[in-house]
Amino acid sequence: MASGSGEAPGAADDVRATVREGYAFSGETVELGVLVDGEAVPDVPVRIPVAMFNRHGLVAGATGTGKTRTLQLLAEQLSALSVPVFAPDLKGDLSGMAVAGVADERLTERTQDIGQDWRPAACSVTPFVLGGVGTGVPIRASVADFGPVMLAKVLGLNETQESSLALVFHHAERTGRPLVTLEDLRQVVHRLTSAEGKVDLEDLGGLSKATAGVILRELVVFADAGADVFFGEPSFQVTDLLATAADGRGQVSLLELPGVQDRPVLFSTFLMYLLRRLFAELPEVGDLPRPKLVFFLDEAHLLFADASKDFLEVVTQTVRLIRSKGVGIVFVTQSPTDLPDAVLAQLGSRVQHQLRAHTPADAKALRSAVSTYPHSSYDLAAVLTQLATGEAVVTVLSEKGAPTPVAWTRLRAPKASMAPAPPEVLQSLVASSPLTAKYAAAAAPTAPPAAPAPSPEAAPPVRDDRLAEEAGRLEDQLRERSPEPEPAPSRTPRSRRRSRAPRRTTRRQSPLDRAAGEAGRTIGREVVRILFGKRRR
Repeated sequence: MASGSGEAPGAADDVRATVREGYAFSGETVELGVLVDGEAVPDVPVRIPVAMFNRHGLVAGATGTGKTRTLQLLAEQLSALSVPVFAPDLKGDLSGMAVAGVADERLTERTQDIGQDWRPAACSVTPFVLGGVGTGVPIRASVADFGPVMLAKVLGLNETQESSLALVFHHAERTGRPLVTLEDLRQVVHRLTSAEGKVDLEDLGGLSKATAGVILRELVVFADAGADVFFGEPSFQVTDLLATAADGRGQVSLLELPGVQDRPVLFSTFLMYLLRRLFAELPEVGDLPRPKLVFFLDEAHLLFADASKDFLEVVTQTVRLIRSKGVGIVFVTQSPTDLPDAVLAQLGSRVQHQLRAHTPADAKALRSAVSTYPHSSYDLAAVLTQLATGEAVVTVLSEKGAPTPVAWTRLRAPKASMAPAPPEVLQSLVASSPLTAKYAAAAAPTAPPAAPAPSPEAAPPVRDDRLAEEAGRLEDQLRERSPEPEPAPSRTPRSRRRSRAPRRTTRRQSPLDRAAGEAGRTIGREVVRILFGKRRR
């Protein structure tokens, strides 16, 4: 451990030398703070290589230990290095980044103690809000852009219901029916369970009233949770998050999310959508000297709370692969145990604030957190419960990708205000943003086609060639798996082949019904797989 803990003479010098060497990087860095060895050691800095931000990171700690200020510290320096930043602003605290900080006695004492040359500075901030509720540039997405797979995961649908929802999206696309709002989706589901609409999906297994009922009920619950304000047009373009200011600073995009604890489904839905869109739309770039974007996920436990296995697989896949698109993710949460093991395994840099061990569950979480750190001379179980506010135990990835020595660190102070920005400042930022004209006004609802939807045989071509090809292949499988009754002696082979199409939709033959239902479910699963990775057109 650090000096003052009964170590042999010279042990303190060894700690300082080890940390000084371990955090001596040649490239651009973000300064975290300085080593604590009984007292702050200003000449032993602790920092993170900027290039390693796309290897992801974790900021964790109990309530009130300084996680939000650490997020602000990282975001400010990344922005100053021309790296755009996105962060949800759950309590409004981060909005103060738009205002230069003001020195007081406590701040001055802290900065002098760690040798920080503190000068007030504001960031280039753009406030965002979901669906236009609040002060910010509205972010919306159409239901069609969101896609059936993510929507099925959020609604908690099972495999059969997920396949049915994919067929609803497939039908809407084939027939040119817009899916912009949740109400648009409800109308299509209602139509496909009507006498007129049943014919449209008959050759694909149909949509049962029971499954449609589940989907409709879950859509109502989802809308009541506040999700209806998110769906609409114009759809937000994720590349707008990659902007830089005229002076070269990276844009700090702050998403206002007040009361998110009351609407965790909406929060997790949006983040999942945004990350998937970034993954789908950005080109492969490999390892960059600077990330294209650093994406902070504050209160990350809300993303994983009560998440299904499939949901976790989607998030884990995105975290694993999105770094090749130049995007880094920093999870901010109370304990590392809030994150699935598969996600924790992807994180390179860790800033662990104080953990408390007041209950057996807390003690278990503490042991789990200690086990994730490299071997060190610290008694981490003791240190993590002794850290003061604004201190953390740090380990990051070096420029060679190796973990650095564990360092007890006193963190630097942010240069922007640590209090919420005044409302007039946010209003001025929104009014001056070029994105306001682009997204402020919601587009008028698109009327559905006036004519009845055509039958599957007369439907217009599917706009996604990949989807059309796959659907055709699966329909051929359906024909092969459908048992044929014994032909009449007078029929020719040609007439037998012509008679197959109407027999596909004959509902009186129970063996055929069973085969069609099984094949329909297969088609549904395949369509889901296709749509899962389909990019927004």
